[in-house]
Amino acid sequence: MTRLQERIALALLLAGTAVAYIWALGRAEWANSFYSAAVQAGTVSWKAMFFGSSDAANSITVDKPPASLWVMEVSTRIFGVNAWAMLVPQALLGVASVALLFATVRRRFGPLAGLLAGVALATTPVAALMFRFNNPDALLVLLMIAATWAMLRAVEDGRWRWLVAGGAFVGLGFLTKQLAVVLVVPGLALTYLVAGPPRIGRRIGQLFAAGAAMVLAAGWWLLAVELWPASSRPWIGGSQENSILELTLGYNGLGRLDGNETGSVVPGRGDASSYLPGGMEMPAGFEMPGGKGGGMWGDPSILRMFQPEQAGQIAWLLPAALIALVLVLVLRGRAPRTDAVRAAAIAWGGWLLVTGVTFSLMAGIFHSYYTVALAPPIAALVAMGIASGWAERHRAAVRATGALAVAATGATAWYVLAQTPAWNPWLRWLIAAAATVGVLGLLATLVPAVPRTRALGATIALAAIVAGLAGPIAFSAETIASPRQGSIVSAGPSSGHGFGHGPGGHDGPRGMEMPAGVGFPGAPGGSGGREMRGGPGLLNGGKPGAELTAMLLQDADEYTWVAATVGANSASGYQLATMRPVMPLGGFNGTDPSPTLARFQQYVEDGKVHYFLAGSGGGFGRSSGTSAEITSWVERTYTARTVDGVTVYDLTSPKA
Repeated sequence: MTRLQERIALALLLAGTAVAYIWALGRAEWANSFYSAAVQAGTVSWKAMFFGSSDAANSITVDKPPASLWVMEVSTRIFGVNAWAMLVPQALLGVASVALLFATVRRRFGPLAGLLAGVALATTPVAALMFRFNNPDALLVLLMIAATWAMLRAVEDGRWRWLVAGGAFVGLGFLTKQLAVVLVVPGLALTYLVAGPPRIGRRIGQLFAAGAAMVLAAGWWLLAVELWPASSRPWIGGSQENSILELTLGYNGLGRLDGNETGSVVPGRGDASSYLPGGMEMPAGFEMPGGKGGGMWGDPSILRMFQPEQAGQIAWLLPAALIALVLVLVLRGRAPRTDAVRAAAIAWGGWLLVTGVTFSLMAGIFHSYYTVALAPPIAALVAMGIASGWAERHRAAVRATGALAVAATGATAWYVLAQTPAWNPWLRWLIAAAATVGVLGLLATLVPAVPRTRALGATIALAAIVAGLAGPIAFSAETIASPRQGSIVSAGPSSGHGFGHGPGGHDGPRGMEMPAGVGFPGAPGGSGGREMRGGPGLLNGGKPGAELTAMLLQDADEYTWVAATVGANSASGYQLATMRPVMPLGGFNGTDPSPTLARFQQYVEDGKVHYFLAGSGGGFGRSSGTSAEITSWVERTYTARTVDGVTVYDLTSPKA
């Protein structure tokens, strides 16, 4: 491939990725209203922007650090608060991720491998989902790729600056999604310990420097939050003690591993009946997805990524990536210690194995879209395996390994597509046929009497491409065509496992029928009867009716919060409709102890809160703790009325 051909191909790849990720973004409206409301708040208040507050009056933060919000808030401060200004930066983060992955793989394995890695990442269904969404994962993925790029540059020349840059990227990843970024660190550290050019003592010192850069890149914000007087900053959402360190080590840290998470949005294990929205009873004989002792997104197991809840998101090329990892390591077995090809395999393989095993075995909160963190190493390893295998194609064992990889890829695609048998059933037969042709073609090359012609090679290559990419492309296309909304989303057509979706609506867990008039928060019929709009998802803010919106806006300038309601998802819908602060009692799920009853009563006495909006759960479950106390006090003290199906209490007019 000439340099001109490479540039044209790269331009087409990036342009195609941009078009795919930006296409019809506005149909998702606010996407995840929980984060959209925080973006709106940060556009109004610099303090809310710094802390990542849910509302511009700074009552409580979201349950993640604010780096991903900063990206969207810069855009919305320039272009206004709208879906495009918020989501286009996410799509551009996806384009940048594809470009950086291309550059990283190309540097050692050539332009064709770089292009293949970029295509594989861009067409991974969960990547097509999250790079069109406003969760923190888009920025997280880019920073993880950047950290790997910097480490592999350090392996080439041993310069301190690459180690420091890599550590800084990890630190910024911490400010994006806390300990999720740390999963890439073991593989990167091992890479430099094994393959770094300097002597071992210097390598260890450089890794400590990288660690220091990581601490500095994240620590300045953590230190500011810890030293800031708690009385003049928002409550740290997701924590029970108003501490960012507690949030880091608890709800967003060890709690994710062992399942001991106070305020979990959904049950990771055991009985789930207490998490159902008010008014819903568990049907007789019904089990939450995953069965007894399991979770709503599959059971903790080493094969979790292949369970129906996750398979369509990420599993397509996972077996091929593992085979490629083994192939590259075996082929480079006798290479010098500093061999850059083996170093790349250790870096990407370490990322894949550590993250994959952690996701597979964690007993706490796990959502299928987390698997987007596996997309870059899978794409890189597949491309590296193909490039290394092609260079050693004269070896029969390498061609046999290629046949195994194609067979595994075809079998995985068949299994994934079998989970949605009514959706384009012809596709799995096409992939099966292509995989069969590819495997037979590779096996034929093992027979000495069969000439290895260009036509045979082209047939094998085309068959392997169809087997490997047809399924992910189809799932990604469906994801792009159907807008996603809510806090819990997944890519591709519904498989009937976990929380999938149907055309234009929401489903509950498999096997559950929604009682009349009851829905999951963010679903039609739920959330107190508010008008709900949009496509597949769960835990979304919704859109209040015109009468209720007008009522909230009346005299809005006289109040710090135009309303308060239990849970940030419920509050977000009202806040985005009015563009005024709405207090989310109890944070994301209504379970954080903020504010206390006494504090809320003081707010009401001082005339800072106008209305209390009931009839909507904070998330997956009922209000509890201080939010339940506040709800009971309001019900005893104020008169209820119904506006647009929502129970409203005017906090300026207590009962006689």
